[in-house]
Amino acid sequence: MSRRKTERLLNLVVCLLATRRYLTAEQIRRAVPGYPDSDEAFKRMFERDKEELRELGVPLEVGSDQQGGGGEEIGYRIPPQAYELPEIHLSPDEAAVLGLAARVWQRASMAEAASGALLKLRAAGVETDVAAATGIEPRVNTQDPSFPALWEAVRDGRPVAFDYQGIGRTSVARRHLDPWGVVSRRGRWYVVGFDRDRDEQRVFRLSRIVGDVAPDGPPGSVTVPDGVDVRRIAFDWSEPLGEPRPAAVRLRRGAAQGPRRWARDVRPAEEPAWDGEWDEAVLTFRDVDRFAPYLARFADDVVVLDPPDLREAVIQHLKSVLAADGAHPAAHGEHGEMSGR
Repeated sequence: MSRRKTERLLNLVVCLLATRRYLTAEQIRRAVPGYPDSDEAFKRMFERDKEELRELGVPLEVGSDQQGGGGEEIGYRIPPQAYELPEIHLSPDEAAVLGLAARVWQRASMAEAASGALLKLRAAGVETDVAAATGIEPRVNTQDPSFPALWEAVRDGRPVAFDYQGIGRTSVARRHLDPWGVVSRRGRWYVVGFDRDRDEQRVFRLSRIVGDVAPDGPPGSVTVPDGVDVRRIAFDWSEPLGEPRPAAVRLRRGAAQGPRRWARDVRPAEEPAWDGEWDEAVLTFRDVDRFAPYLARFADDVVVLDPPDLREAVIQHLKSVLAADGAHPAAHGEHGEMSGR
């Protein structure tokens, strides 16, 4: 489904859900953006949209606000009580799966389109019920700064350019990509497309993009080749591993059993620690982006001492978790900096 059609259908649902009375086709035409000026073209498109909403299970109600007498014009609306889901009872496993899915949709992506439909309705003199439309605002969440630009590039069919730091590399390389899709795999986001520098299909992890993603061509110049399954490409791709690196950490005594099991050189901490008793250990890792979230799971039972990039990655991960939860940073190191604790 194209972006324009998706936005038009979303606006149509918001329009019909937010009104308390039946809206005629002409009122809908004026309130919902995306319909053609031609009467015949509008009629065909509106009929297709109504059919598609019904196929999606949207309870489209047809009627009139006039009580008989003839001459009344047919209108449309979506009764909120029919649109809302009935009471649902979930098992603990089902609730957990839905909770994980909900975490994916947390940043506004099409809220602007929905708000625009409501504003047009109010401007047309139609009374709206904002509360009835709150259940259809899709959201998406990603911590990667490059996500919005890449998502828009895929949507618009526009080539992009960006600096990329591969695993085990200390420098960045400029990449020129025809993006086909953005995919989430195992909690990480990847962009799949055609690498114009290497003249081949490639997959890039968003967290390794350095700086801004820049447009590198006109919109509409990128199309996904027939038969290409972007999601399958991302899931079949084997991400290269970097060289093993040592990490010096402090582990709270009696805690952080996971890191302890595969640590080496575990010994009592020589310098006084912040609170309680601590051990120092050396852990081996290959990928900062994978290892930092793992260590962050142990919260203040693990403190990263070295290397600096791993320590900073743990700090940033903890900050992002606190920000997502609406909390205020409370764990700080000796110099007023949030530590990997």
